[in-house]
Amino acid sequence: MADKIRVRGLSVYYGELQALRRVTTSIADRAVTALIGPSGCGKTTFLRSLNRLIDLIPNTRVEGQIFLDDVDVYSPGVDVVDLRRRVGMVFQTPNPFPKSIFDNVAYGPRIHGLSNQRRLEEVVEQSLRRAALWDEVKDKLRHSALDLSGGQQQRLVIARALAVEPDVLLMDEPTSALDPISAGRIEELITELKAEYPIVIVTHNMQQAARIADWTGFFLHGELVEFAETERLFTAPKEPRTEAYLTGRYG
Repeated sequence: MADKIRVRGLSVYYGELQALRRVTTSIADRAVTALIGPSGCGKTTFLRSLNRLIDLIPNTRVEGQIFLDDVDVYSPGVDVVDLRRRVGMVFQTPNPFPKSIFDNVAYGPRIHGLSNQRRLEEVVEQSLRRAALWDEVKDKLRHSALDLSGGQQQRLVIARALAVEPDVLLMDEPTSALDPISAGRIEELITELKAEYPIVIVTHNMQQAARIADWTGFFLHGELVEFAETERLFTAPKEPRTEAYLTGRYG
């Protein structure tokens, strides 16, 4: 399977604190990659480095290279706004805008210049269908997105990300704030979407990683300790630290 993203020697510093230590790995196209490890181990820092959201944190320094389709996203001249369109992010807590359901999904396409109302309606419907939300909201598109349940809001945020036609989806613990039924629907959606996109998900739920991920990386103290196909990593880890974490001996 082809790689969509290649990371080479990535180190990230918050002031004097080194949050990532020379991480080298690849993200496969049209697959789910899970990042696991204890809190503060570098998972979210890695995720935010992929679309340069890390740039928004003061006193941050990045070393190394991240290639998206063979272009180093940290090279001079990269359009960071376009990068964040191409590499979309879904956060832990659903964050719909205080607008209508329609306007939430149409927001990105409008920002990027789409003004034709009929085309906007098509994009909104297509995005909501791909996020498995259309049937639940098609009769209330003008209602506030804040009226939706937590699980519906998270699927709306996913639809909002899909509306700008990204190349990659990043998800930072997208189900941790949801009830088990809503979380299950998001997991099903992730499994469906990987037919079109590479998806990178940070999760504290190892069972979730085992269920939905094709590849899994284990982070500890800013180091990518082990990266492998999920089944192999969970059943026959090569690194003693990975085995210790998976069996609950620390973390």
